[in-house]
Amino acid sequence: MAKVLRAARRDWADEVRVVPILGKTPRALDQLSRARGLGFSSPELARLVAHYRSEGRDPTDVELSGIAQSWSEHCSYKSSRVFLRRSFSGLHPSSRVLGTGDAGVMRFEDGWAYALRIESHNHPSAVEPYGGAATGIGGILRDVLAVGGKPIALTDPLFFGPLSPPAERVPKGVKSPRYLAEGVVAGIRDYGNRVGVPTISGSISFDPSYTVNPLVNVGCVGLLPNSRLIPNRAARAGDRLLLVGGLTGRDGIGGVAFASQELTERSEAESRGAVQLGNPIMKDPVIRACLEAFDRGLVRGAKDLGGGGLASASGELVHAGGFGSRIELDRVPLREPDLQPWEVWISESQERMLLDVAPRDLETARGIFERYDVPATDIGAVTDSGREELRWHGEPAADLLLRFRVDPPLLRRPTRRRSPPKGRGGPAPGEPVEKLLELLVLAPDSVSREPVIRVYDHEVQGRTVVKSLQGRVESPSHGDASVLRPRSTSWKGLAVTTASQPWACALDPQRGGEWTVEEAARNLYAVGARPDAFTNCLNFGNPEDPGVLGDLSAVVDGLARAARSFGFAVPSGNVSLYNGGLGEAILPTPVLMATGLLDDLRRAVTSDLKRAGDALYLVGESAPELGGSLYRRLTGTLREPVPRTDPRTVRRLGERIVRSGQKGLHSAAHDISDGGLAVTLAEMAFGGGLGFDVDLAATGLSDAGLALASEGRSRWVLEVPSENVPPFERRFAGLSCRRLGTVTTGGALLRWGGPALADVPLETLYDRWHTGLDL
Repeated sequence: MAKVLRAARRDWADEVRVVPILGKTPRALDQLSRARGLGFSSPELARLVAHYRSEGRDPTDVELSGIAQSWSEHCSYKSSRVFLRRSFSGLHPSSRVLGTGDAGVMRFEDGWAYALRIESHNHPSAVEPYGGAATGIGGILRDVLAVGGKPIALTDPLFFGPLSPPAERVPKGVKSPRYLAEGVVAGIRDYGNRVGVPTISGSISFDPSYTVNPLVNVGCVGLLPNSRLIPNRAARAGDRLLLVGGLTGRDGIGGVAFASQELTERSEAESRGAVQLGNPIMKDPVIRACLEAFDRGLVRGAKDLGGGGLASASGELVHAGGFGSRIELDRVPLREPDLQPWEVWISESQERMLLDVAPRDLETARGIFERYDVPATDIGAVTDSGREELRWHGEPAADLLLRFRVDPPLLRRPTRRRSPPKGRGGPAPGEPVEKLLELLVLAPDSVSREPVIRVYDHEVQGRTVVKSLQGRVESPSHGDASVLRPRSTSWKGLAVTTASQPWACALDPQRGGEWTVEEAARNLYAVGARPDAFTNCLNFGNPEDPGVLGDLSAVVDGLARAARSFGFAVPSGNVSLYNGGLGEAILPTPVLMATGLLDDLRRAVTSDLKRAGDALYLVGESAPELGGSLYRRLTGTLREPVPRTDPRTVRRLGERIVRSGQKGLHSAAHDISDGGLAVTLAEMAFGGGLGFDVDLAATGLSDAGLALASEGRSRWVLEVPSENVPPFERRFAGLSCRRLGTVTTGGALLRWGGPALADVPLETLYDRWHTGLDL
């Protein structure tokens, strides 16, 4: 065990300082807030003054620090909560959702549930990519653990600027996108692999808007028996607050304030200390000890220590139960002995959990953690006062009405919604079809992610049945979703995928939100799963800009509307604002981690082609619009309508695909998304080491280039064994399902109504695609 230090007793007046605010001018208050890095707005400062005037005293520095954490955008969602409540209300039905705390908890099968959550670690990763990404993984594991879940899978949707931009495109004080990407991948690799949780799904996208502020989103899925579900609230006055896990240091102090402002050229120098230090070797025993304590019924409530540290965790835990707390700050185990009380209070040091334990169970619980060599300290009690009382070596450090601190008023900032492009689509691609195929397949957003996927352990725990790389060992390709076997005694499967459509959202935020949900649903249907739930990470810019907040409002409306159409529950989520800076704004980027259920995972379908001579079918209607498509991004023509969505039809088609897979009627399936039919067919062929002969006129579009590049509306390509063609066609009778072509032994033969337009050797194209990600 690491050496545990205690705060040395020093003079109280030198450590707990009263901060004069009563009688100060608004300008002086603003200067004080800036000097201390508190991040208060003018109205918030006025609210503080009014509150402490009613108390008849000035605040202590410990009180001000704790309030600053709770009132930050990162912790309070004060700019976004009004939209979330309006749109997502009713999307966590009790018949399916067991909990909506630090992670959402969904019913899985009799007596069992799974937890899911996604969050961001964008700002820390921009400053220190390795540590920022690693501690993002650490935080999302704790979110799932805090509801009683054993983490069984991780996901990592990532967004960077182009890896090799011109020097003038990287502003002063900003790290190169390549350095950021390499550090982020290494941080996720080292933390996830060492703690023993597989990384099974994710994405890497490139756009100049992410050069200043990369997006590092991480998701986690956990498994738990229903009996182990832990609430994120205190249960009873008199219960003890047990702090377990890592030691407390100066890392991560001010992390939530840092995440609640835009990046500047000084962020590296000024905010590096706001990045936490991860310790995955401590995380594994923390998880094991917590799960044992949960299983033995020793824990009544739990909260992880993430943003805002002990201040946020303790406040939210006891306030959610309608209680107060009395905490002895000097009991907190330290890594550095000279921490000030306010630093102990808001440090975001990692690998820590706060547990509500009945007094009679305290020693038993502490014994479990001692056996796992994990520090466990009784730091205080739950009270019925509704106040937060902190003491430092027996002297008062804070005495605050808890409701005032942890429940700030919501902001109703002005919004301005953008006008989506009108009219019909732009011109069709003019390149010869063989050049267009190469352009789309070899684009940075299309090339093989195997170099990244292979550094992650996606096999550990032995639950990953369908992996993110699918097909032959010698030429694996991309799939649509991974499939887990959560329980070894059951064949019920859990599919996991990620989805995002920032370019569509930048053109038409509401329709882009709908497209994001449709993409997630298509991915799940492709492997044979029915959509069940998604958790969302909403990455946007500065909420003080009415246009940014208008985009957020519209995207949330689109997500919620599509969720209702597909039957997705939305039991958890995260909002990350103030992404950008130095004159750069990120695209509106909602990211989903979505889950689906398979009755029998032995019927799961992968994307790789299986046999020459089989038939290829296009399922779904094609649309000519290229708004938000990979082709338009590559050619620099972005202002074009986004294809319309049709969730009702897509759900009908998806249900037929699931049933067809259950009957074994088709042997491969892949949805058509980024890069259109060109990328879909190429990836299917690469994975199977086979080829295809297709008639592009079967898409119903007017042009061969359009047929290859179009990404709308919602479509799939299915491989059907020749002997299954009659029953397959009967199952899809009356729906949009066209014969596209045939699986061949090699090459990409592209036709238009009969005559061949091009015959592209796939072996050479595969070699370039497979080595295309220079990371």
